[in-house]
Amino acid sequence: MKKIAISALLAMTFSFNLYADDFADKGDAETLVGHVVKAIGADKAGTLKSITAKDKKWINKDLYPVVYGMDGKCLAHGQNEKQVGKDLIDLADADGKEFIKERVDLAKSKGKFWQDYKFTDPVTKKVLPKSAFCEKTGDVIVCAGVYKR
Repeated sequence: MKKIAISALLAMTFSFNLYADDFADKGDAETLVGHVVKAIGADKAGTLKSITAKDKKWINKDLYPVVYGMDGKCLAHGQNEKQVGKDLIDLADADGKEFIKERVDLAKSKGKFWQDYKFTDPVTKKVLPKSAFCEKTGDVIVCAGVYKR
């Protein structure tokens, strides 16, 4: 009986680790944002274009970058190119939080920050809590977010 219980426990632990490894974490988000900031410094137009084209160098598991102007306009989106060019300043999450407006305000006051909001998870299609790491560089804000699963 002990052998069966230990085998079951090991199987559950292994399964959880496989599942957890499928998703990016906060460290991954900070690293990705840092890479995008550096790339924007070297070639802003090319970087924005390659993010929106879903270049694999900007994708890490379920993590992708989004770049906004200081006016809330989406300049690049690593998951949904239909957002590019749109003024998203009044976009609200499921709780009514205007998270892009807050993001712009935080970028102006802090430069680098973590922000909590809710967003639809593309994997489960459910609205989940999410945290985005953002950094202002020049006249843009670079963000990448992780879901709180």
